[in-house]
Amino acid sequence: MSPLFDTLASMGGVIPADYTWIIQVFVIIFLALLLNYAARRFFVKLEGRFALTRNPWDALLLEAIQKPAGIFIWAQGLFLALDVMRINADVELLVVVDPLRRLTVILLITWFVVRFIGGMESLLVKPGEHRKAMDRTTAQAVSKLLRAAAIITAGLVVLQTLGFSVSGVLAFGGIGGIAIGFAARDLLANFFGAMMLYLDRPFAVGDWVRSPDREIEGTVEEIGWRLTRIRTFDQRPLYVPNSVFSNIAVENPSRMFNRRIFETIGLRYQDADKMESIIQQVGDYLRAHPALETQTRTLIVNFNTYGPSSLDFFIYVFTKTTNWVEFHEIKQEVLLAVFDIIKNAGADIAFPTRTLHLADQLGAEPEPLNPSQA
Repeated sequence: MSPLFDTLASMGGVIPADYTWIIQVFVIIFLALLLNYAARRFFVKLEGRFALTRNPWDALLLEAIQKPAGIFIWAQGLFLALDVMRINADVELLVVVDPLRRLTVILLITWFVVRFIGGMESLLVKPGEHRKAMDRTTAQAVSKLLRAAAIITAGLVVLQTLGFSVSGVLAFGGIGGIAIGFAARDLLANFFGAMMLYLDRPFAVGDWVRSPDREIEGTVEEIGWRLTRIRTFDQRPLYVPNSVFSNIAVENPSRMFNRRIFETIGLRYQDADKMESIIQQVGDYLRAHPALETQTRTLIVNFNTYGPSSLDFFIYVFTKTTNWVEFHEIKQEVLLAVFDIIKNAGADIAFPTRTLHLADQLGAEPEPLNPSQA
């Protein structure tokens, strides 16, 4: 026992000997309270110091360790008080104090590691102004693997602490894993499907994806170990098993370089003599448009075909933006400008028409009706 406890024990003349250990318990709890307060003040000062530095990792480490450290101080005070009670009180349940102390330390260390890994994920995704951010999907994959490794390691250490043979547990896990593999084939298929998504990265969180094979279209919100959550455009959550992506084609419009304007416009047949001039003016307008990519992408404005009621030419051009809303604004501007060019040329856009030619019946005699048609 410490000198403080010896001093308290020597106070037998003032405090009955049967109650001395109770005073010791209260003193231990009080000291734990003071130590916890001092630790919090220390962390506050460190936080102020770390806020002046450009290194984000020290602040991350401090944030991860604060709560586990506070609980560690309280836990150690509690276990020390239980040690005093075990020495002076005949309670059989107090024999579990030592295993609980070791388990608490293991769990607190694991908690600290998991908190640090979670903060590391956020830091890698948003590192700051002077560093390049890691892809969110990759950061989540690394974070999940590290957390799983920390938890599994902690579980094995806990089993070893409780007296179980780790080698026996691993051997049993290998045999049991075969049985579990047959019973949970879909679960394993989804797990390995998630691994392929993390390795191949056909899409990432925030991408707009769609599948021509299935009715899947929306924005990726989360890629889990079993399911991928996609938010459809009508704001419904769509949960897709990861194994599905290994059997379907997936389009990722978010990674396109440009968007395409491909429209067919028909002129009236009486405006055939103005077709060449209109095509030339439309081409010049598109080449001069600042929002269209005409240097590295294909630009076509050509007379295409003789339609049933129109002379058709088509526009084939790409926008610089891939944003869906901006694309439609540019497309609207282009189509209205083409309409103005046609109007200014004295022509007009054709609409479906049909000409009915009637025979001149002034000198013609009416044909007799067939009795069957009368």
